[in-house]
Amino acid sequence: MRRPSGGPIRLTLGEIRVRALVGDRRRGQLLVGRAVFPCALGAGGIVCDKREGDGGSPRGRFRLRGGAYRPDHLAIRPRTLLPLRATRPADGWCDESRDRRYNRPIRLPAPGVSAESMWRDDGLYDVVIDLDYNRAPIRKGRGSAIFLHIARDGYRPTEGCVALARADLLRLLRRLGPRTHLRIG
Repeated sequence: MRRPSGGPIRLTLGEIRVRALVGDRRRGQLLVGRAVFPCALGAGGIVCDKREGDGGSPRGRFRLRGGAYRPDHLAIRPRTLLPLRATRPADGWCDESRDRRYNRPIRLPAPGVSAESMWRDDGLYDVVIDLDYNRAPIRKGRGSAIFLHIARDGYRPTEGCVALARADLLRLLRRLGPRTHLRIG
């Protein structure tokens, strides 16, 4: 099938799902049609009432807002229909609920403000997708920065995000677009 412009049509997924494993709430499976990918969840498992610092992955259906990739760790920009930008060393994310920039990108250093660096040496944020959690409106203390990102070795728990093996996330990105949603729980 071809677009009127002559290029191939790329079919994107409408919804991908995440469920916790029976017996280990910190690990899960990401379901894409009949394909199943192992994933890491927050140390607190899937939670209904997410709070800042609880280590839980929020239950719900979230739009994929777009994301970022670390250009010095990837040979080429990942293929996706999602908006994706290159991260820079000064990129951060504010997780200080008392700050007006809470749950938003921030420039580092930010003296006196708790913020997470998006330019990580451990590779977890070499590719990161922002889930539309606690974004419109932003509610103080309800948790910030719920991402789809690269998993640690052994799928060790996240702070509340969903994490996949690098190869699985890069392959999945090709099928994600602005209308794709991630359902957790």
